[in-house]
Amino acid sequence: MTRKPERSGAALDEVSKAIIEQLQQDGRRSYASIGKVIGLSEAAVRQRVQRLVEHGVMQVVAVTDPLQLGFARQAMIGVTAEGPLVAVGDALAELEEVDYVVVTAGRYDLLVEVVCESDEHLLELISSKIRAIEGVVSTETFMYLSLRKQTYSWGVR
Repeated sequence: MTRKPERSGAALDEVSKAIIEQLQQDGRRSYASIGKVIGLSEAAVRQRVQRLVEHGVMQVVAVTDPLQLGFARQAMIGVTAEGPLVAVGDALAELEEVDYVVVTAGRYDLLVEVVCESDEHLLELISSKIRAIEGVVSTETFMYLSLRKQTYSWGVR
């Protein structure tokens, strides 16, 4: 399982925020072009980005369209659990089909986003893997019919 590094909790300075904003606009933007915009050298931008990644402030990844990669079914699953929620969340995060897990306050204890190759794959995942996790009491599945918006460029404050 890939765990996020521990966050330092320290406030970001304006330079780090500017770098993040540049990468949110285009994650492939070069360090040199970012440096020109914000007034730093390429090496300084590279060091800052490395620190931001190491401290878990951000990650630079390719966002893909699951349909184009052969995953015909995406769903959000609401999970009701008993016992330690973090342990249940960690067990859910171990599943290869799971790409997002969050402990929530409200009707469900956890929300889990999954990508599957088919409806049969989704059924197998829910029946044999998710419901088999110790502490999972029940699930409710919300199958995605049409993705209308997905963005990762909300800026920084």
